[in-house]
Amino acid sequence: MSRMKKSAVTLALALAAAGCSDPVDKAAKARIFSPEDPPKVVASAKEKLPPEDVADNPQVARRILGMDAAEVTERLGPHRFQSTLSYEWTSADANPVKLTETRTFRAGPGGVSGDFHGVLENSRDQGLEVMRVGGQVFARNRYGPFRQRLRDRGMAERTRTELTGAIRDFDALFQGRIKLTPQGTVTHEGRTAWRYAVTLGPALENASTRALPRLIEPKGGADETTRRRANFFAHRVPRSLDGEVLVDAATSVVLKARLDGRIGVPAEKTPEAAELRLTLESALTELGQDPKLQPPESFLPDADKPQGIADALDAFGIERKKPEGADKDKAGGDAPPEPEDEEGN
Repeated sequence: MSRMKKSAVTLALALAAAGCSDPVDKAAKARIFSPEDPPKVVASAKEKLPPEDVADNPQVARRILGMDAAEVTERLGPHRFQSTLSYEWTSADANPVKLTETRTFRAGPGGVSGDFHGVLENSRDQGLEVMRVGGQVFARNRYGPFRQRLRDRGMAERTRTELTGAIRDFDALFQGRIKLTPQGTVTHEGRTAWRYAVTLGPALENASTRALPRLIEPKGGADETTRRRANFFAHRVPRSLDGEVLVDAATSVVLKARLDGRIGVPAEKTPEAAELRLTLESALTELGQDPKLQPPESFLPDADKPQGIADALDAFGIERKKPEGADKDKAGGDAPPEPEDEEGN
């Protein structure tokens, strides 16, 4: 080997050694080849939330009351959740309006990525059903057939969160004013739980009031129903709240809850005074029991959005317009041109 070649090889080895010893390169390689971080839910489930601190620490109370179903499954394992939520809207010049929702959710093993089955039904004969089994998602309305959902990314997870978020929604409606007072420990489903009495706490003085952009309204203005909803959320005043909450001593998961509260809308701030009463009964049972979920026996395949307009034209005997070149491709040659519509037709 010539002296020039030896020098080149020596220089290359020196550069390689210098590059490997560079701390910046080492840090970059460590980041690139490090194991993937666990999902956020898994990391949250490992966080210690002392249930005995719920009464004195509002942040811990909000985390426990608003815990997502995925995190609950990570902490508790397979379980069955059921809640009944009732609404009763009353005003001076209208008949009371009542609605009752029943939410049932079964979680299988596997944590955040495991199987689950959720059902929502209400007293107006409406509802939906969603299940994920072996990574496959199926959904239907209350009386319709199941349909496989391949392209609705995150639909099943969002439904899981909504079905099991009754306590979180209840707390949000009452502006985070659920106050928990410790009442010792009890036993639920064979587990030790902290029992808390629920009352209406004082208004939050340091609540963040972020300025939101103005709502876009139609040219004719918002309809009456929309205006009532907006007035309710803008001017609602929690008036009373009571009940109890049981928090698992080992996992900090809410095992059982009973809430009864009233929210009023003052007459001086809205065209009419009104009151909303909410009641909630929820409980977790069958803890640790695998529901052994199975996909539905029959279901429709996934499909694009139904062609409503085209189907309506077919029903009236009006042939839908074919894409340009469709007949040519089908017949393998030029198709005869379709007759043009005569004037006056």
